[in-house]
Amino acid sequence: MKMKIHQEGREILLVIFAVLTVLNILSYYFIEPRWICTLILAASIILYLVVVNFFRSPRRIYHGSFDRNVNVIAPADGRVVALEEVMENEYFHEKRLQLSIFMNLFNVHANWFPVEGEVIHVSHQNGRFQSAFLPKSSTENERSTVVIKTPCGENVLMRQIAGAMARRIVTYAEPGDSCRIDEHMGFIKFGSRVDLFLPIGTKVYVKLGDRTTGGMTHVADLPDDK
Repeated sequence: MKMKIHQEGREILLVIFAVLTVLNILSYYFIEPRWICTLILAASIILYLVVVNFFRSPRRIYHGSFDRNVNVIAPADGRVVALEEVMENEYFHEKRLQLSIFMNLFNVHANWFPVEGEVIHVSHQNGRFQSAFLPKSSTENERSTVVIKTPCGENVLMRQIAGAMARRIVTYAEPGDSCRIDEHMGFIKFGSRVDLFLPIGTKVYVKLGDRTTGGMTHVADLPDDK
């Protein structure tokens, strides 16, 4: 597993570094006593390391036995916060199994493709920025929707959802793209959630509260009846 800084964070990190550098130089020349300057420096270092941690981008290779017709791999780091049958009314207009993963501020926020196949639909919906932990965030928050057709003919919907702190969703997928589970599908900045809408009859291997690792955790198998 190799670690680097995600491309979405490089410009932000440069700006933050420049601002914090100027702030600390000014504090050194204009603030007394010196221990206050030391506190400002310490706080600046901690803040910068938190942002660096947020934008880390590990290169992950799935090493388990993988069947590209049925296996579903976690698209994100985080915790399973929803696992239930629901009506999906934006694309399928039918019942689907919803599996949702909540990413906190300290999780990797890159998103991986959950299945292999072909991207057949990409859309973006404007919305609110309430807590991504809430169930209604799936339909009310700012979000991007990607649908992938797997080699066995099943359609899997993945939705990137902005949270209370997330103000930008980046989606790399475009209709017609071929996709693999070791590729980044997108990135969500600062606290968010990813929903999967899977066919009824999907066999699930995680439960509420389980932790997932994007690109690595085998979360489900699609029905193999086609």
